Amino acid sequence: MVTHGRTGPPTLEEVAAHAGVGRGTVSRVVNRAPGVKEATRLLVEQAISELGYVPNHAARALAGNRTGAVALIITDTERRFFAEPFYSEIVRAISAELADSETQLLLTLIRNDKERTRFTQYARAGGVDGVLLVSVHDRDPLPDMLTELELPLLLSGRRWAEESVSYVDSDNVGGARAAVRHLVETGRKAIATITGPLDMYVAQSRLRGYREAMVQAFGGVEPSWIAEGDFSEESGQRAATELLRRHPDLDAVFAASDLMAAGVLHTLRAAGRRVPEDVAVVGFDDTPFARHTDPQLTSVHQPVEEMGRTMVRMLLQDIDGRDAAWRHVVLRTTLVRRAST
Repeated sequence: MVTHGRTGPPTLEEVAAHAGVGRGTVSRVVNRAPGVKEATRLLVEQAISELGYVPNHAARALAGNRTGAVALIITDTERRFFAEPFYSEIVRAISAELADSETQLLLTLIRNDKERTRFTQYARAGGVDGVLLVSVHDRDPLPDMLTELELPLLLSGRRWAEESVSYVDSDNVGGARAAVRHLVETGRKAIATITGPLDMYVAQSRLRGYREAMVQAFGGVEPSWIAEGDFSEESGQRAATELLRRHPDLDAVFAASDLMAAGVLHTLRAAGRRVPEDVAVVGFDDTPFARHTDPQLTSVHQPVEEMGRTMVRMLLQDIDGRDAAWRHVVLRTTLVRRAST
């Protein structure tokens, strides 16, 4: 029977008494363990709701030497984080996959050595059970710093071709190759590209796919047809302006992100070029943003939701010690054709 007039939150024993079941049955319901009849489970859940019982996950985590939390680290600026649709999509996917677990998600931006050191010290003190790391650059020491702590770690993408840390990536080379082949098939011959920052393997891979398709179609490509951006809309505008200056006859642009492709559309419109009649444009990522440009943007779809969910599943397996090996997963990309080509 529940004690009246007590202070403090209700206990597991009080929930059991209120529901008329044993303490062990309440524990199994709280921990979503099997072996509880549905009617009993509903009775316990009703008692939990009526009493306002909150499971003491912190104590359970300490008993298993766990914090019950994982960190999602974005190595980019606040401006890019809030402007880039990729980030909102992958955060949403990761959060959704963690929703059915008892794991807390901690989101942090790390942009410099001071912040790297501060987070590493936090992790060394046992602040989190594992880390999901997004937008890593090729010389970023953070993955190695975390690996030295023997902390479970999953990357979104990779730093270089021979990455040793576990990662989930998209087929960026194949996606870029498919984009350029599509432009060639539609009769385009003067095809330029705007890359992402070339200290990122994702940008290098999309440039490689462009080069491979151009070699296959035309025997090669001159460096003047390549301009570097930083995945932002503004860099797409600047790069497109430079490409038009170099090659007024260009008839297609493959941009390595949808935001840069939107910048290309803006520049072409200002220059009096029609899309796709004069210049065709293809982006990469197939974010919801691609469906709201004018015209709607042909784009390479990378499965961001699947990437985020796969990262979470792999990380939780590593935390549980179910797989000690590094794992490298590359998901397929597909070209989505719209009005811009």
